[in-house]
Amino acid sequence: MSLSIRPLRDNDYNEILINWWKDWGWTPPLKDFLPESGTGGMIVYDEDIPVCAGFVYITNSAVAWIEFIISNKQYRKKPERKMALKYLVEILTSVAEKSGKKYCYTLLKSKPLINIYKELGYVEGDSNALEMIKKI
Repeated sequence: MSLSIRPLRDNDYNEILINWWKDWGWTPPLKDFLPESGTGGMIVYDEDIPVCAGFVYITNSAVAWIEFIISNKQYRKKPERKMALKYLVEILTSVAEKSGKKYCYTLLKSKPLINIYKELGYVEGDSNALEMIKKI
């Protein structure tokens, strides 16, 4: 296994990410809802196979928001899948740190992903929260 990571490109949203969200039964976030219109994140490959991707919002506060982690549902290699997700979160966290941020924030539902974040030193916040969005 040879993991590599690169910044997301404009075409990744339509050619890879939308399909991944749909494969998992999720509604893809609109491109303009994502940081840098879908290019503000990273994608991990196992050789030439895209495995997972995620985004980091750099805010005007001391907080970076790491969000919309998504993976290739067809990629079933274990433990490589977990290693790729962990690598992605490590790199996104590093991007936030290099941007001068003091805190990383995320919203999670997936138990395996929650465990990866915990392994990387993230701690749980309030569990009685409801995600709400308003288009203006």
